Amino acid sequence: MRIESYRRALPLLRIPFSIYLMPVFWFGLSALRGPWSGWKAAGVFVVLHLLAYPASNGYNSYYDKDEGSIGGLKAPPKVTPELLHLVWLFDALAVAGAALLSLPFAALVVLYLLISKAYSYDGIRLKKYPLLSTLVVVLFQGAFTFLMTQVGAGASWAQLSDETNLLLALVSTLFLCGSYPLTQVYQHDEDARRGDCTLSLRLGIRGTFVFAAVGLLAGAATLGLAYWLRQEIRPLLIFLVATGPVVWLFGRWAWQVWHDERAANFEHTMRMNQVSSLCLSAAFVAMLLWR
Repeated sequence: MRIESYRRALPLLRIPFSIYLMPVFWFGLSALRGPWSGWKAAGVFVVLHLLAYPASNGYNSYYDKDEGSIGGLKAPPKVTPELLHLVWLFDALAVAGAALLSLPFAALVVLYLLISKAYSYDGIRLKKYPLLSTLVVVLFQGAFTFLMTQVGAGASWAQLSDETNLLLALVSTLFLCGSYPLTQVYQHDEDARRGDCTLSLRLGIRGTFVFAAVGLLAGAATLGLAYWLRQEIRPLLIFLVATGPVVWLFGRWAWQVWHDERAANFEHTMRMNQVSSLCLSAAFVAMLLWR
């Protein structure tokens, strides 16, 4: 019976949802100029996408106790104590796996896990504060994860501190700044019932799309500047081609929402996440292969 309880709790870790966070990993690797370890990079992928991110997802679900759709699950199962046991197990495996790669990487993973828990934990609940929670998410899932990936892959301090590398880390945060509020746009009613004043709830549905457009445009412009400073035109062209479907889909969705706010629903949000994640990941993988 207990095993069955763990099996029912497992979907709340939302392991497949980690695919939406892959672009930052590939972006961090594609930005490295100089040697790095392929096997360590593979280890980083496992630690982040199969252990750390699911642990964070599960912890968030444990405290949110969502009744409606959440990222990756249209009909989430009921939260049980077994979910928290799985979270602690995945936390421990993530830190242990990270330590096998390097102690600095393990320290960064520990910090990431602690911040993700402060986002959801009732005693702190950063999620209640729209600006602070947004800042924390876009920094830690953006620039912090970008650099954490590079540390785990064995990049040198010179590679990490290169000005254009830091500029690209900023790009990852700007992209998250544009896309993160869109993940909240269909949860306004449930967030309001819980007392979580998210940025999307504060902006309103139309305001969320305007904010997203500004953030994504700022990210694209900064990316273009960074590649221009690096004299790397080919990666910029790859990015522009690969993100064409994303721009088209976002524009079409925004037009639908402007005429009927009911289009800001779970299905459209997940489709946007899927297309943008796959297109961005494909772009950064292409950049890696081309090198």
